[in-house]
Amino acid sequence: MDQSELVEAVSEAGGAAVAPVDLRKELEEFLKRLNIETTCIEHPEVFTVEEMMPHVSHLSGVVTKNLFLKDKKRRVFLVCVRHDRPLALGELSRRLGAPNLRLAEERLLLEKLRVRQGCVTPLALFLDTERSVTAVLDRELTHGGHTHIHCHPMTNSATMGITPADLLRFLEETQHTPVILSFD
Repeated sequence: MDQSELVEAVSEAGGAAVAPVDLRKELEEFLKRLNIETTCIEHPEVFTVEEMMPHVSHLSGVVTKNLFLKDKKRRVFLVCVRHDRPLALGELSRRLGAPNLRLAEERLLLEKLRVRQGCVTPLALFLDTERSVTAVLDRELTHGGHTHIHCHPMTNSATMGITPADLLRFLEETQHTPVILSFD
């Protein structure tokens, strides 16, 4: 999807087209208002966790894999797990009581979180003012003793680190009390 298609898709989804750099600035301002400190590194644009790992493997903490999913009832979920965690959608569907859980189409992602595939991040939940997205976190992220959780800051050309406590506070401030599941 090129930039003109992105603008059209966001417009059709009922939102205003905003460049990832502007969304990142909005996020940084939101975090600053909450007095949440983060670290951030720039890297080439990446579209998969595998592409990202060479750029972030030196960081202290845990890197996330983030999936934007929907179920048969049209409920939407943002699932964040440790980057190397295998994820069985059938099992997750059962545990969440979400029949026929599957990847959501990019138009729905743009409508709800204003990010494209490859940029999915728990930090985009500050844009879900309708609170229609259920956050699902791997217990390892928040209770695994990691110094930082690393995810994209609204763009896939950077990685932001946030402490587990601050991520939980961020989710609380955005009124997205997460479902925390153990995937061991």
